[in-house]
Amino acid sequence: MEPKTNRRPAPEERVRDAERTKAKLLDAALTEFAANGYQGARVSAIAARAGVNKQLVSYYFGGKEGLYRAIQREWLDAEREHDAPDVPPEELMRWYLRKNLADPRIVRLVLWQSLADDEPEEESSADIEAEQERMRARQAQGDFAPDLDLAAVQLAMMGMVLAPAVFRRTARHLFGVDVGEPEFETRYGDTLSRILARLAAAPEHHPKGNPP
Repeated sequence: MEPKTNRRPAPEERVRDAERTKAKLLDAALTEFAANGYQGARVSAIAARAGVNKQLVSYYFGGKEGLYRAIQREWLDAEREHDAPDVPPEELMRWYLRKNLADPRIVRLVLWQSLADDEPEEESSADIEAEQERMRARQAQGDFAPDLDLAAVQLAMMGMVLAPAVFRRTARHLFGVDVGEPEFETRYGDTLSRILARLAAAPEHHPKGNPP
């Protein structure tokens, strides 16, 4: 029998443990917030889902609000990584659709945010302006017709990718398959791509003089 040792974890092991714990808390928090909203979520429930001491929520995130904001930042970072003017609108739309279908918790969290105006808001006016600037860049390069209101286009795009998760039962009746099936994502996504193609500038208005 080997003697017991009191070896202390190496610094890199502590870092890995901390990252794993934070990842568990973020995942558990997304589940809890999606199920109960910000006000209804409980730190003790989040910690129990993650299988850790609830004091770690304060230690790593400063409390429930910090944890909520961390989830928002994680999503915004992923958006910024994919939302560049050189990314075709249909590719961006497919990415949003795929993310929402793969994890309905994201959509539920959005719905809770819409219902409760007192939830912490991570997205700043600068973030919103940056999104609008990317939309203007897309319009300038012909992705959207010059006569379209970009605010309306952006809102409509958001609605189209949220709709399957929001109206899941209706979508199942309409398509004959659940929104979680690959067939649904293909059929719905293909149609979204065609809709976006029809929003593009006509060839004579396209900067390069060619169809987008």
